[in-house]
Amino acid sequence: MITIDKDTDKNTQILEQAIGYLEDRGFENIKADTEGFESPKSYIKKGSEVSITPDIVAERDGEKHIFELSLKSKKPRLLKSKWLFLDVLSSMKNFKFKIMTTRGHYKFTDETLSSISLDKKPMKI
Repeated sequence: MITIDKDTDKNTQILEQAIGYLEDRGFENIKADTEGFESPKSYIKKGSEVSITPDIVAERDGEKHIFELSLKSKKPRLLKSKWLFLDVLSSMKNFKFKIMTTRGHYKFTDETLSSISLDKKPMKI
């Protein structure tokens, strides 16, 4: 989810639902880009003011996982760039990168993933 899309109550509610989903599955040390949680590390694009912050970062069994919430976006191009960056970052640092989505956003997620040739199967929450 990009910063523009995080401003709505519905999207914040879905983010909290995703955090609960991860807690139920044994993830610990959860950092999320929402109130009440420590914010994950942000990455700033050199030469501009674009900041990339993962939606959720968590650990399980000693492995770090980066989770992105896939919701219909006002700026899908920026979302695609964020996902590609996080995919490269996670492979460089040996993290797991997963995309989560919810009902009503499956088609958007599949189309977005196929348009950038990112071979990921989204987690349905």
